[in-house]
Amino acid sequence: MSTPLPASLRDAVRAPYWLDRPEAPGRRSPVEDGAECDLLIVGAGFTGLWLAWRALDREPGRSVLVLDAETVGHGATGRNGGFVSASLTHGYAHGEALWPRDMPAISAEGAANLAGIAADLAAAGIECDFRHVGKTTVAVEPWQVDALRTTLELAARYGETVEWQDREQVQADVHSPTYLAGVRDRTGNALVDPALMAWGMAAHVERRGAVIHDDSRVERFSRTGAGVVAHVAGGRRVRARQAVVATSAYRSPLARLGGYIMPLYDHVLMTEPLTAEQRASIGWSEGQGLTDAGNQFHYYRPTADGRILWGGWDAVYHRGGRLSEDLAYVGGSHALLARQFVETFPTLRDVRFSHMWAGPIDSTTRFTAAYGTALGGRVGYAIGHTGLGVGAARFSADVALDLLERADTPRVRYGIVRRRPVPIPPEPFRNPVIQFTRRSIIAADARGGRRNLWLRTLDRFGLGFNS
Repeated sequence: MSTPLPASLRDAVRAPYWLDRPEAPGRRSPVEDGAECDLLIVGAGFTGLWLAWRALDREPGRSVLVLDAETVGHGATGRNGGFVSASLTHGYAHGEALWPRDMPAISAEGAANLAGIAADLAAAGIECDFRHVGKTTVAVEPWQVDALRTTLELAARYGETVEWQDREQVQADVHSPTYLAGVRDRTGNALVDPALMAWGMAAHVERRGAVIHDDSRVERFSRTGAGVVAHVAGGRRVRARQAVVATSAYRSPLARLGGYIMPLYDHVLMTEPLTAEQRASIGWSEGQGLTDAGNQFHYYRPTADGRILWGGWDAVYHRGGRLSEDLAYVGGSHALLARQFVETFPTLRDVRFSHMWAGPIDSTTRFTAAYGTALGGRVGYAIGHTGLGVGAARFSADVALDLLERADTPRVRYGIVRRRPVPIPPEPFRNPVIQFTRRSIIAADARGGRRNLWLRTLDRFGLGFNS
């Protein structure tokens, strides 16, 4: 049952703003039965596109085939906020809790990866509004102020350029009466137009020889000789020497991967372009990304055409891990977001939203990706980025290729790669566990951040929803 929409949402298009533009490319042809390649990539989101890119960097002459069940960027790639984070561990505190010995090296990997994304996009001439403007994390409840001080200390320890902002300073920067303090990061985050980035990447790898097919759902793999056969919907077969699965929250042709992924629906709004007066009323002259510091949090940022993207807060799991476009608009998440937007920016109470959408995040129990191989090392996988895939996908592409090539690189020796997340219990247990955890998180935020016994137990095993 859906909550009645406020006036600001009544004319909003139910589609991702990034994808709903005239410059969107047309659908590519489906793959034909009998196609062959050296490397088959399943999924044409950021992970799949970086896999094609980095594979061609390593071996320019290899034949690379990318298959997607829908179109390039249809899933999380075209539905996210466009935040590009250097973090590969969902924050320093989370990383130190799980991989303390690896954290200095992983942190350096993350910084190098972010720099590599910027350099690769620039070298390829991909215009996607990539801006290295950083991010401010704001406290909107008194208990979050102390949490931010810990964030500040950890970020500084790992070399990020960060600064503390008290209430007066943070409100002078971005004019919201809800802000109590902030941590301004200037190096560890960037913003991008994710659809333009994905479309540009797809065109780039195609120019280098990769072939991308839409409407080509890979249902399963089987072995053949020294390679694999991908069984594609409609009875089609594609032969490959090697393959990599990059299906994010969507059904994988490797059944085992379903045990690692909780598809959590994330909800997003996009405003109409603000007037000059409206923009002036909120300051925000540096145009950085913003997030608040609670367990439940918003993320928001300006766009190149003067809009504000406003998303987050609810993370909704549907029983059985169901995925459907209709589920994006079930419940009152968008209406709640619209009310919270006005609470944050009361001077924008008359702003209307042009678009509303949602999409599934491929969350794991530890909030970081799962890596590995299957079918005797013929098929690799990298899934479960839990909201950090815009940045982490490039690193993951290199990890997956290292694993396929059995390359003994520093990357594959990190605990984040060697050890997979704890699997999620199957239904009928999965839904009650997730919903109880979600209610516990909401209660923790309402109790000044104090986590109940259940959440503390999950934390001890590296399973806490603490990001």
